[in-house]
Formats: sequence, C-alpha cells, structure tokens
Amino acid sequence: MKAKLIWIEGKRADGPSFVPALRKKDLTIEVVSTGSAALARFDEIAPDLVVVNASSMRTSGKRICCDLRARQSNLPIVLILRAEQNVAEDVCANAVLKLPFTSRKLDNTIFPLLPGDSKMIFHAGPIHLDMEKRRVHCQGREAQLTPRLALLLKYLMQHTGEVIERKKLFCETWQTEYTGDTRTLDVHISWLREAIEENVRAPQFLKTIRGVGYRLDTEEAAPDDPQPPPHP
Repeated sequence: MKAKLIWIEGKRADGPSFVPALRKKDLTIEVVSTGSAALARFDEIAPDLVVVNASSMRTSGKRICCDLRARQSNLPIVLILRAEQNVAEDVCANAVLKLPFTSRKLDNTIFPLLPGDSKMIFHAGPIHLDMEKRRVHCQGREAQLTPRLALLLKYLMQHTGEVIERKKLFCETWQTEYTGDTRTLDVHISWLREAIEENVRAPQFLKTIRGVGYRLDTEEAAPDDPQPPPHP
C-alpha cells in the first residue's frame, strides 16, 4: 500500500515543487494550502506523514505543526523553511529542512519517517529497494530480484555517486577474496540494468566507468564515461 502524505503549501510558493517527483516514488500526496485545510481532511486521508512548507507561507510553521501534533501525537512532520527563517522553539516537527536543498535530501528525510522497516528499505533518487521482498521500483517500473542482485544493488545504492572498482564490488557482493574471474559481475550488472533502466543500451543510472568499474548515479548525468578519470 502506498504511503499517504499531506503536503501543506501556499498557493504562491516560490521555487520548484517537489511534489511531482515524490508522486513518482509510490507516494500518494494530497496538497492543501493551509493548516486548517489539512486538519479538515485529516480523518479522511489518515496521513502517514505531513510536510509543512512554511517557506511558501507567511508563517514559521510552528502553530500548524503543533496543531497537527495535537491531532495525532506520533505523526511524523517535516517542516520546510527559507534559509533566513529561524526555527521556533518547540516546533513539534520531526525534521526541519532549510531551502535550498536537493530532492535526494528530501527523500533521505521523508522515507525513514514512513511506516515500514527502514533497515530493509533503501532509497536512492527514484530507485527504491525492498530487501525483504527483493523488489525494486524505479520510475514506474517494478522487478523481482535474485538474492545476489538485491545485494549488488544495495551496495551500489549505499555508495551512490562513487566509482567502485570491479574487484571491490565483486568482493563485497559475493563475500569472497577471490577475484580471479569477475565476468559474472558484468552479467549481473546487465541483469540489474534490465530491472532499473528504461534503455539498457544507454543507461541513465548504472554507469560503466571503463577500465575501472561501475557507478550508480541517481541525478541527471551524462552517458557512460568514455575513459577512466585521470589520476591525481
């Protein structure tokens, strides 16, 4: 079942909205423009989390957060402020983010607060891995993984943006010191691309760094690097 969020945001919010990207990540989001509107829909929606975008309103967000907390004592609340806004005392929010911040930072703030075993759920950009069920979701696609593929993807997600040497990736995933033949890693990388990539011939996320290894990118990036980065 999709997690349900109430997103409170003024009608004249500055800057890009994070809501469309979050909706692509198996979240149901109801957007309202005031705290009172959120409380009016509260029982109907039964949210798992509420985001209060105080940066889009002439408020510190404290009263809205405290009213929500009074409605449900264990409700996770994320407060968004402008860079110059001060965090009020006893704001009743689980987390406070100050603009500007990336979508990745928002994901890393929201998802651990949602229901479920956070130790078994991993998120990196649009990629969501359930280790218990060994299922991966990415931009509307869903795939069942083998135990080895799940371990491989988990390790890559834990090192997003890092170039991982082939031997290192093989040792970590197969739990062995033997690296005489790592061709099976390349096969598993191909299978993993079939699970998460829209076009396996031009991968958007799982990149080959020629002569070195692999890198998982979750932001918009260039195609596979033509050659390894120069040594410092």
